[in-house]
Amino acid sequence: MKKIIYFDNAATSWHKPDSVYNAMNYFMRKVGANPGRSGHSKSIEAARIVYETRQAVAKLFGVKDSSHVVFTSNATHALNIVFKGLLQPGDNVITTSIEHNSVMRPLHYLEKTIGIRITVIPCRADGTLLPELFEEKIERDTKLIVINHASNVIGTLLPIREIGKISREHGVLFLVDAAQTAGVIPLDMAKDNIDLLAFTGHKGLMGPQGIGGLCIRNPVDMAPLMQGGTGSNSEYEIQPEVLPDKYESGTLNTVGIAGLGAGVKFIQEKCILNIRKYEKALTEQLIKELSTIAGIKLYGLCNAEKQISIVSFNIDGLKPSDIGYKLDKEFGIMARVGLHCAPIAHKTIGTFPEGTVRFSLSYFNKHKEIDYTVQALKKIIKSYKPR
Repeated sequence: MKKIIYFDNAATSWHKPDSVYNAMNYFMRKVGANPGRSGHSKSIEAARIVYETRQAVAKLFGVKDSSHVVFTSNATHALNIVFKGLLQPGDNVITTSIEHNSVMRPLHYLEKTIGIRITVIPCRADGTLLPELFEEKIERDTKLIVINHASNVIGTLLPIREIGKISREHGVLFLVDAAQTAGVIPLDMAKDNIDLLAFTGHKGLMGPQGIGGLCIRNPVDMAPLMQGGTGSNSEYEIQPEVLPDKYESGTLNTVGIAGLGAGVKFIQEKCILNIRKYEKALTEQLIKELSTIAGIKLYGLCNAEKQISIVSFNIDGLKPSDIGYKLDKEFGIMARVGLHCAPIAHKTIGTFPEGTVRFSLSYFNKHKEIDYTVQALKKIIKSYKPR
């Protein structure tokens, strides 16, 4: 059987805890009903699963009221709820030059269609920036600051607590895209000065694809992205204002929520600090080993303490796509190559338009997998040397 080493956890984590598979299997085989739509026992059990997951997510992110955890299909969906429901013509939004297209595309869409204004704070080539730059750029019409907690390209962690403090002092809402950090970096919405937090379930939270959420610290005047049935206030033909129903029209992905709940429980049992410690050790090893190989160029801080377990690199004279192909076909190593849905980030680090090779590690990777991968890269480089 072909060896498989999975280093693409920033796209979606794999493997998952057995408890995630078991929870989803149990729901599909033993429960299966629609939560909140009926009064029978199976519907009530489905609603219990949703409630318990909502509670677990709230605890993980320091949300005092679990009804302020809104389930979505992913982080992109959550971000769009905020952008489309909050922003009005003429509003100014501040973001950074290291963002994912889940932020940049809807903002540019609103810039074109309704006339919002976008201010982009330039990051250094390693993904870092000075928090005080945000204060300098806040204007009278600035309504929102939105940043990713960690770059999905180079893993650099941004100083969200400091930026959030500036945002709060100026009465500007602060939205954090935690797609890459939820489940691997401790987050507390109050302590970190976060008003709105978008997360996805299928990465660090170890859940399945198709489930994510938006956490709302205090109620915000945002129109819902969709209207429809919520299982509540069914006597009215208008959308309820109560949370989370206001933003949860239609049948929820309950089997996905069951898997997410199991993933969050796994993280809580293992302790997020232990997960972070282990992933840092893997990242330190990978950076150290790659930095010794002639011809490899690393991007970002190359400091496991100040980044998540993402390492991007290129090899002199080789295209990222060629490297990725050989890693997969010859060595069974799964990486992601290209622009990683973040062209502005690659422009910032100087790798546009071809991008990089990205390794992204998880709690389920092993140190010996890094040893094997380093040897594979050495063989690839050697095979391309002129004879």
